[in-house]
Amino acid sequence: MSSTPHSPRILVTGGAGFIGSHTVLALAEAGYAPVIVDDLRNSRSEVLDGLERIMGHRVEFHGVDCGDRSGMAAVFAQPVHGAIHFAADKAVGESVASPEQYFSNNIGATANLTAMLREAGVQHLVFSSSCTVYGETETLPVAESAPVQPAASPYGYTKQACEHLLRYSHSAADGALGVALLRYFNPIGAHPSAEIGELPIGTPANLVPFLTQSVAGLRPALTVFGDDYPTPDGTCIRDYLHVCDLAEAHVAALQWLEKSAGALEAFNLGTGQGSSVKEVIAAFEAATGMPVPHQFGDRRPGDVTAIYADAAKAAELLGWRTQRSLQTCLADAWRWQQKLSA
Repeated sequence: MSSTPHSPRILVTGGAGFIGSHTVLALAEAGYAPVIVDDLRNSRSEVLDGLERIMGHRVEFHGVDCGDRSGMAAVFAQPVHGAIHFAADKAVGESVASPEQYFSNNIGATANLTAMLREAGVQHLVFSSSCTVYGETETLPVAESAPVQPAASPYGYTKQACEHLLRYSHSAADGALGVALLRYFNPIGAHPSAEIGELPIGTPANLVPFLTQSVAGLRPALTVFGDDYPTPDGTCIRDYLHVCDLAEAHVAALQWLEKSAGALEAFNLGTGQGSSVKEVIAAFEAATGMPVPHQFGDRRPGDVTAIYADAAKAAELLGWRTQRSLQTCLADAWRWQQKLSA
């Protein structure tokens, strides 16, 4: 890794999580000094060990809630060049059952962190948003100019609210705080080393980790939620991208902010192609040679029918495009699952 003791420090809240940990690596490879801020409520300390094996050194880590002002004092004791804010609860189904938790953690912590960044004079913030801000879209693929529809879940609403908050903060700071709002589609896969990957706590809420655990015999057959959607094969369609591609987009966004002082833009991050649940199952079987035990169930509350990205803006302004195929994503996810099961 090319970072040095004098490299610019970049706070990575939720940096021990799935996307955060891969972004830590991408930052280090680009010459930054990532600083993980994570209370480990939705991640595990073993991720830090995996990062150390890849990087060859221990990453700076602070085990605090990013919204805790007193706990964050040590983080800001040294100069901070920028921040990438991942820390949030993220399960659609859980948000439907516990909306209060999602409002408190996702919106409240973002407000607190943003205030601290402004007070410290930090000028670059990359925010982990989501394609859920678009709700049930009317036109596909979805461009950033698409109207923001009523959210399909409390989780989606918190991402909309955080985007609004950051727009207001940007205005209040007279443009001093540059913000990139990154609207992810569906990240999957794992680092090719199989040293880090997705580590869902409890029953996975997302398709691919549940699929890999089902194939590994750790879970019952995968339940496909709904086969009666108005799509070609009746199952939901999503835009799946490799987590390493997504991590590299965060570095590109940070570098764009460095050249675009005080800017604020939203960017879709996806492949530009939609894959149905049935197509993901078929791609996994083709990539690994392993059959996927599955069955069909009722639709799940909060799920939209189909969504995939128009990612032309990210290509034009950030110089970023996905590089890895769906089968590569699934092969890496399976390699990671095999290591966990070993």
